[in-house]
Amino acid sequence: MADGACEVWFYHLERTSLDQALPELLEKTLARGWRALVRSTARDRVEQLDGWLWRYRDDSFLPHGPDDEPLAERQPVLITTAMGNPNAANALFLIDGAEAGDLSGYERCVLLFDGRDEAAVAAARGRWSGFKAAGCPVSYWRQGETSGWRKEA
Repeated sequence: MADGACEVWFYHLERTSLDQALPELLEKTLARGWRALVRSTARDRVEQLDGWLWRYRDDSFLPHGPDDEPLAERQPVLITTAMGNPNAANALFLIDGAEAGDLSGYERCVLLFDGRDEAAVAAARGRWSGFKAAGCPVSYWRQGETSGWRKEA
């Protein structure tokens, strides 16, 4: 891949759930001035996340919406099951085993996987190899003993 290829970051969830980790990562993405696209494999997950992101913390506001609402392309955080990048996101978040598709146009792809699920860990290892073979710069992030994330590879 050419210089400026999309970075692919693997987040190994061991101490928190996706519902706990994802809002924090989305907040950091928006703080950079970026837009985000969250891609799942299940429509019910899109609906669940839409509701959760409105109430995950009392003192926070995370502007977002599902892709089936009017003006979805204007959302800073768009939640979808579809391929494509309708909100011109800089960061793509893959959950529930969703496929990345074409990464051109993204600066970063974040793949979150449950470290307590052996099938998810095995799938992440395979995807790591695939992204690396495609020439994508890859990084592996693991939850620290107490809090936060440590880059391990």
